[in-house]
Amino acid sequence: MRMVRGNVLLMILAPLLVLPDSRVNGANILGMFSTFSPSHLIVHMSMMRALADRGHNVTIVTALKPKLVPHENITYILAPLSEHHLAFVNEYMANSAKEKHSMAMTFLKTIIGTGQLMDSQYEFLLHPNVRALHEQPQVKFDLMILGYVFNDYQLGVAAKLGIPAIISWVGVPFSFVDDEVGNIYDPAYVPNVNVVQDKRLRTMGFGLRLRNYLSWLLLKGIGLALDVRMNNYYTRVFGEDPALPSYQDVKRRVSLLFYNYHSHSEGPVRPTVPQSIEIGGVQIKEQPDPLPKELAEFMANATEGAIFFSLGTNVKSSYFKPHIMEAIFQVLARQPLHVIWKCDDLQHKPGHAANIYFHNWLPQDDILAHPNTKLFITHAGKGGIAEAQYHGVPMLALPVFGDQPGNAELMVSAGFGLSLDLLTLTEDRLEQSIRELLHNPAYRQNVRKFSQLYRDRPLTARQSVVYWTEYVMRHNGAYHLQSPWLHMDFVARHNLDVYACLLLALAVSLFVFALLLRFTLKQLRRLARSKDKVKEN
Repeated sequence: MRMVRGNVLLMILAPLLVLPDSRVNGANILGMFSTFSPSHLIVHMSMMRALADRGHNVTIVTALKPKLVPHENITYILAPLSEHHLAFVNEYMANSAKEKHSMAMTFLKTIIGTGQLMDSQYEFLLHPNVRALHEQPQVKFDLMILGYVFNDYQLGVAAKLGIPAIISWVGVPFSFVDDEVGNIYDPAYVPNVNVVQDKRLRTMGFGLRLRNYLSWLLLKGIGLALDVRMNNYYTRVFGEDPALPSYQDVKRRVSLLFYNYHSHSEGPVRPTVPQSIEIGGVQIKEQPDPLPKELAEFMANATEGAIFFSLGTNVKSSYFKPHIMEAIFQVLARQPLHVIWKCDDLQHKPGHAANIYFHNWLPQDDILAHPNTKLFITHAGKGGIAEAQYHGVPMLALPVFGDQPGNAELMVSAGFGLSLDLLTLTEDRLEQSIRELLHNPAYRQNVRKFSQLYRDRPLTARQSVVYWTEYVMRHNGAYHLQSPWLHMDFVARHNLDVYACLLLALAVSLFVFALLLRFTLKQLRRLARSKDKVKEN
């Protein structure tokens, strides 16, 4: 009983940690999010909305138009992607949906496409709406939050404005973002971004550790090459201003790193510096909003329960061969449950069925929070999996590209659901998987157990965003949180000079020892010869 009372008291007091006595009143916060992924933008927008709800004046610059309810404290500025880069993104998504790749090949394709991605980030920085913000600012900003997507050089905007910068990353930590704050990565037990460790195993075996180490070395090499390119972008945009610090110095001025991850539940536990703040599930509302009237009635009438089917915001149905969507439709139309289907093209639905509700935009988090939702069929994006885990809903993954195959593999190994290959999908496999997930209670029990762990935190993700953002502003960038690692060169970071000194000392010691040994042996031989002469005499 005492423990229960203590937990209740903590829940009551936690919000007070970010109430007026620690508040920075009405700050002007700039958010720059040049991502081409709507799902990534949702994470960033959720952070900014939490700050706006707090009473801060938020200006958001995006390459995509966000689909959110207007807010009196939020000003939106659009700097859209060029037609060329939009075409590249659509072609990349379409090709990924039509070809099956291993995680390694998916990762390689992503790296190959990074050049185009970086070019798009550079164009975003040159857009007149973005340039006006730092060349002729109409608002005195107090802080900038940058959505990370291989765009470190955009930190120059914060340097130009003379304000602290926070980086927001939508996934788990990996080497590129780790280096922004000096997180120490140990490949012996921390899986890399493209290496999947079975959730049932506490440690990696030799083969996986070897692959993980080689992957880490590869990423380090790629990171160095990308950094040279980003330095060039920075010089092109900001290099003419002698008052600005160098590109490397700008990177060292990052105040915090927000990443959409919760290590206590998602694992593995890993060392991070105080500048790394976990905000896993920040897009998940603590209290779901009411569903739109038509959808609410459809869900209320789902006496057998409902299945939610969505392949996310990046992948369109037209990217797949028609027989795949037809197979999915036929199976779902036969289910006794109601089905909510996110369909991007309502003019070309795969069919009509009384139990299926089609719509091109759906409030995913609110649907997953509904008590009648029994199963989530998903592309295994990080955001969707986090929401399903939070609400305790089993999943059937149909991964397409990027981190999705790895997310699906982790989800399956944790016992939260199943995964199928979308390109070789058949009606029988899909029907059997749905039946297994609906009638085997183990999946729901596993994910609900995880949900309890995922929710158990001293502050919610949104409260953490508010508290730490205001902390940075209260303490003028909070640079006292920085790891000394950030201010050390390569030699000092890896103790190479210390090792060299020790090796030199060892070499000198061995050399002196060899001289002494040689001298001693020489003296012993001379003494032995002297004794021999004495005996002869």
